[in-house]
Amino acid sequence: MAAELTLPQLTEKHRSTLDQALAAIRSRAYWSPHPEHPKAYGESAPADGLAAFEALRGTRLDLGQPGTDGWTGGEVSPYGPELGVEYPHADPDVLLPAMKAGIPAWRDAGPETRALVCVEVLARISARTHEFAHAVMHTSGQAFMMAFQAGGPHAQDRGLEAVAYAYEEQTRVPGQADWSKPQGKRDPLALGKTFTAVPRGISLMIGCNTFPTWNGYPGLFASLATGNAVLVKPHPRAVLPLALTVQVAREVLAEAGFDPNLVALAAERPGEGIAKSLALRPEIKLIDYTGSTEFGDWLEANARQAQVYTEKAGVNTVVLDSTADYKGMLSNLAFSLSLYSGQMCTTPQNLLIPRDGIATDAGHKTYDEVVADLAASVGGLLGDDGRANALLGALVNPDVKARLEAAAGLGEVALASREVVNPEFPHAVVRTPVMVKLDAAKADPEAAYLSECFGPVSFAVAVDSTADALDLLRRTVREKGAMTVGAYTTSADTERAIEEVCLEESAQLSLNLTGGVYVNQTAAFSDFHGSGGNPAANAALCDGAFVANRFRVVEVRRQA
Repeated sequence: MAAELTLPQLTEKHRSTLDQALAAIRSRAYWSPHPEHPKAYGESAPADGLAAFEALRGTRLDLGQPGTDGWTGGEVSPYGPELGVEYPHADPDVLLPAMKAGIPAWRDAGPETRALVCVEVLARISARTHEFAHAVMHTSGQAFMMAFQAGGPHAQDRGLEAVAYAYEEQTRVPGQADWSKPQGKRDPLALGKTFTAVPRGISLMIGCNTFPTWNGYPGLFASLATGNAVLVKPHPRAVLPLALTVQVAREVLAEAGFDPNLVALAAERPGEGIAKSLALRPEIKLIDYTGSTEFGDWLEANARQAQVYTEKAGVNTVVLDSTADYKGMLSNLAFSLSLYSGQMCTTPQNLLIPRDGIATDAGHKTYDEVVADLAASVGGLLGDDGRANALLGALVNPDVKARLEAAAGLGEVALASREVVNPEFPHAVVRTPVMVKLDAAKADPEAAYLSECFGPVSFAVAVDSTADALDLLRRTVREKGAMTVGAYTTSADTERAIEEVCLEESAQLSLNLTGGVYVNQTAAFSDFHGSGGNPAANAALCDGAFVANRFRVVEVRRQA
């Protein structure tokens, strides 16, 4: 097919961006080509983005995919409205062979062309960030500003980061080499060798409800940039953001002269549950999954024909030993516990506090005082309903609401949850966090805090000492996993001890955060999201290991 986007054009547009991304993953310094502020996209962008989103509602999103045997939809916004968008339902027996057919030309294009095509896809998504933000907001329940940033530029950054790692790993080996081995008086042995990065095949990306783009883009772009075709299977409650992503990718691939079927959508009918059947198909060679531990474990155990990357549940812990900024600590933790109603895989759940209290710049604080002050800080942060709505968003599904309500019966409630009315979306379910006091000394082996309670729920766990807190931290990370660990201490020895636990158990640690950076936030190109070294996830976003096994290097030797 004729290319409207040529390699020289792509190089001129995007090579500098790719080079900057490569420099950023090496330096780990701050960098982003995607603006965080809504005004950066032009004066008319907010209205245009909203209008584009509204125009999608009640329509059929025809992607022109082969194997479409019907239409499906049914998304309802956590804020109340039905989206009414219909998506193609695919017959995999037709779609998968069509996807596979495009791989040879995509493979032969080479790492640089693939990377530049991927950057063009991301650039076009970036230009529609306001539209995507509304799509993310009304499928995930994130408040608009979070949907705009996390679902837009931050997700795009993670996708570009994956492209940079993919390019870096594929170009470690030269494309060709002349090999000559001296043989003394005889003529040398001489060979010409070529080395080609060969994709594994078709990659299945299983999307999540809460962060469809942020969690989805790393795997999608890592697989695509390494030469694989990608089948996107969104969460049935969060199809639209990924369907739009597929639409953009197919357009760019076609314009660049490649088969658009290299990226396709697999939307499911209500209750169909196609993730399992797709995951076991022999054509599927790579799987990216974010979601429950139960299904992640099932994928790892059963999808034996595929390389499986999972991000599952974990129990995130904060150790409170001492602080030189008590007010800053409380403020930082209050924001971390409140953001998006705790519906983040990085949100702290367990706050381990010595029962004798902690030393602070405001004097010694008892366990009860720390808990009461933190509860008051959360209450103050969310006391105004307008600000509460902007931080909390909406509960993404009824299961979160049920866990929140059940948590109040697990112990003494230090901070009761309250209902918040959203005047713009009166049907949204908005709740402030609940905090429950528990005692590690009285807990049974199946204590509530030893399992993830996803949502706006935290446990203030009394422990005998900081040493006991570290023992509990180690046990929790080792047995249950953790995406994040936080700690507050003014002791160099304690800091080293906490760091040692996290190094041994492969948990990402944030120390003494009291400003505008929070334990549940990570920055692309600098921070690693997950480690791949504890039960919460078997991969990190992003590192070399996340991309390197998505392709193999095949060598051809020729007699010189």
